[in-house]
Amino acid sequence: MPLASADENGRRRAVLKKRMTALLFAVLLALLLAGCRRKEEPQPSLPTPEPTAEATAVPTEEPRIVEPQEIESEEEIIPEGMVKSYLTGEYVKKEIGSRRPVAFMMSNSRDAVPQSGIANAGVIYEAPVEGGITRLMAIMEDYDQLEKIGSMRSCRDYFIFYAAGFDAIYTHYGQSAYALPILELPQVDNISGLADYTDYVFYRTKDRKSPHNAYTSFEGIQKGIEICGYSQEYEEGYEGAYTFAKVGETVELPGNWKAQIVKIGYEYNQPWFEYHQEDGLYYRYQYAEPQIDEETGEQLTCRNILIQFSSWRFYDKNGYLNIDVDEPGEGIYITNGQAIPVTWKKHTPWGPTYYYDSNGNEITLNTGKTWVCIVQDTYREQTAVTDSDGFTPPMGQNQIAISAAEAADTEY
Repeated sequence: MPLASADENGRRRAVLKKRMTALLFAVLLALLLAGCRRKEEPQPSLPTPEPTAEATAVPTEEPRIVEPQEIESEEEIIPEGMVKSYLTGEYVKKEIGSRRPVAFMMSNSRDAVPQSGIANAGVIYEAPVEGGITRLMAIMEDYDQLEKIGSMRSCRDYFIFYAAGFDAIYTHYGQSAYALPILELPQVDNISGLADYTDYVFYRTKDRKSPHNAYTSFEGIQKGIEICGYSQEYEEGYEGAYTFAKVGETVELPGNWKAQIVKIGYEYNQPWFEYHQEDGLYYRYQYAEPQIDEETGEQLTCRNILIQFSSWRFYDKNGYLNIDVDEPGEGIYITNGQAIPVTWKKHTPWGPTYYYDSNGNEITLNTGKTWVCIVQDTYREQTAVTDSDGFTPPMGQNQIAISAAEAADTEY
C-alpha cells in the first residue's frame, strides 16, 4: 500500500475509534475508578514475605522538607532560547522542552537487557507485572538522535495513567485485555505495535528472539504521531508533574536517614542503587551487574528516586495485577544520600502524582533524572534504604522464580 494511503487510512481509523469510544467514556471511567480502588475482598493468596534484616523502618520522627539551601527569593532566570524541562528541571532547548514527551514501554526481563535508548529518559517508571517481572516505562523529551529505542513491549493499564501525568504520548507493542478499553478512551494518545500502521513505526532485529526484538526510533515515532494526528504541544494549562529546585541549587533533606544503598524488593531482577557522593548520582544495578544502555555502553544513573507503595489486587487467576493509581499511599523520597518518608496521591486519574512530606507540603526535587519504583504495599518489607555498611550485592537468582517469570513473559 502506498505511504499516503496508509496515512489516510490510519487517521480515519484513529478518528473513528476516538469518536465511538468517547460516548462510553463516562461509564468506563466510573468502572475503572471502582476497579482501581481497594476492594473489601480477601487479600491475594500470595505469601507476605518476612521483613529482611536489611530493611529500614520509616523513622518515627516527623521530618520535613526544607527549602533548597541559600535559594534566592527572586524568580529563576532561564537562559534565552531555553526552557526548564518538565521531566528533569534542567535547562533544555525550547524546541525540546516545549514538545510533549513520549513514554516508551520497555521489556525488562533477562532476555531483553540491555535496553537501547533508555539513557535518554528524564523519568523512568518501574512496576511489576504478572509473574514477578518488572517492566520499564522510559519517558523522553529528547530522543531526536535515537535510531533504536526498546525493546518495546505490551501495555498494562496502570502505566497509561502514570504516562498521562506527564501529558506523554504512550507507545507500546500490544496490550493486556484490561488495558484495551482504557487505550480506546479519548483522553489517551497512544501508538501501538499492533495497529495497521505498525510497519511505519516499529521494526524487528535479528539479534534477539521475539518478542524481545521489537524497536522503534525517532523517525518511526514521528511517523506514528503524524498518522494518528496527535498534537505535540502540551495540553493548555499543563504545569508539570514535579516541583524542582533552581538549576545549580540543591535540596538537602532533613533527618538522619542515610540512603547510600537503595534495594527495591522486586524478586526477579533484584535491583539496587548505589549513591556516589562525588557526582550526587545513584547508579543502577540489576541481575547482579550494572544496568547499562546498549547504545552508549554506560551505566544508568538518576538524581532522584521515588518509591511508591501501592495497594493492589489480582484481576484474575492468570495473575494480571490491578495496581491502584489513585488510591493515596505512602512512599520514600531519596536524593543526595538521604531519604524521607512521603505520602502520594493523584488529584485526578489523568493528572500527575503528587508527593508530600509529613507536614503536608509538596516535596521539591533536585534537578536531574528521576526513577519511580512502584512497589506492591504487601511487599514493602523487601525494600531497604540504608547506608553502605554490610551491603552484599546479589550473586545469583532464584531459578524457580526466574522460570515462573519467564514462562509468564509471553504477552505482547
